Amino acid sequence: MGLQRAAAMGLAARLFGSAPERTLALLRAAWPRVVGPELARRTEVIALEGDSLRIRVPDAGWRKGLLRMRREILARLRDLAGDLAPRRLGFTEGFPAGTAPSLPPFLPPAPEAPAPPPSPALSAEAARILDPELRARFLETAGRYLARTPRPPTT
Repeated sequence: MGLQRAAAMGLAARLFGSAPERTLALLRAAWPRVVGPELARRTEVIALEGDSLRIRVPDAGWRKGLLRMRREILARLRDLAGDLAPRRLGFTEGFPAGTAPSLPPFLPPAPEAPAPPPSPALSAEAARILDPELRARFLETAGRYLARTPRPPTT
């Protein structure tokens, strides 16, 4: 390792090593450079827990892929952050902030099976959904489902 590189790593430790929040900020900033913009867009650095960096990934497939890449990722983090780099990666499944999957387009109800009005119980459950667009889509989808489901005759 060259003298310049050793000095840069010492500087990173002096600037970002005084508090865990600063070290986490450094690792968050380094993450896109370490893994590339596409992978960084789909993941999120969420915490530094001791010597383990916790990353939020969309699902188990992403977790497995990053586990296979962990040695390379940790080496790149060491190159950028020096002694502040984590020794392990930990994963949490979920969508990174601001990247929730877009909802698929919904088909209109089939003309031969108009959606019945929602029951009071369904309306009460839908009222718990805060987003008005999502609540409307929930009611629309539930109505189409209930219109297709045969119901026992009421007596």
